Amino acid sequence: MIVLQDVVKVYENGTKALDDVNLIIEKGEFVFLVGPSGAGKTTITKLLMREENVTSGHVYVDGEDVTLLREDDIPYLRRKIGVVFQDFRLLEDRNVFENVAFAMRVIGATKREIRRRVPSVLSSVGLSHKAKMLPKQLSGGEQQRVALARALVNNPSILIADEPTGNLNPSTADEIMQIFDLINKRGTTIIMATHAKDIVNAMKKRVIAIEDGLVVRDETKGVYGYDA
Repeated sequence: MIVLQDVVKVYENGTKALDDVNLIIEKGEFVFLVGPSGAGKTTITKLLMREENVTSGHVYVDGEDVTLLREDDIPYLRRKIGVVFQDFRLLEDRNVFENVAFAMRVIGATKREIRRRVPSVLSSVGLSHKAKMLPKQLSGGEQQRVALARALVNNPSILIADEPTGNLNPSTADEIMQIFDLINKRGTTIIMATHAKDIVNAMKKRVIAIEDGLVVRDETKGVYGYDA
């Protein structure tokens, strides 16, 4: 479970990104964060990963108040959380297998664990046959699948996605969203910040709308609610 309790975030330049936000996201939910650019969606995801900390309030992940974590403990929090970005962020000089394996090496996985786990997760995103290829040899959709595999390889309980379909054409975006939906059905909590109106409207998941740092709408089986 994820809980944001009376969360206020003010940046050093005086910008108030979040203003008394209260949210509960249950284990296994699929949640879309929507709203205008600069509304506070990305700030929420950064607080969950402790890339940023609150100005006031509390953020709980699996019962742990992450606002109180020491710097040394933050990497252990991040092992619970996989992240997928719009711009993929792949290592261009490493092949698909090595890009995914890198996430396991960071947490100290053994070579045996890597040899066992990476092929399995590549298979789950339909890339077993691309393991030896470099990112530049892949399509945009394939690169996003690699990024998704990398986010999943350490079996996170939470997956955060920031505009994961923003650089993809509609048909490829639909394929990526089918994978996200399958991952969610296997029990992973998914929080996705997006401007993809058609995807949000089609999937009928929980929709939380943020405007000017405030939660203005929270709907089960919601819709995007803005002009794309």
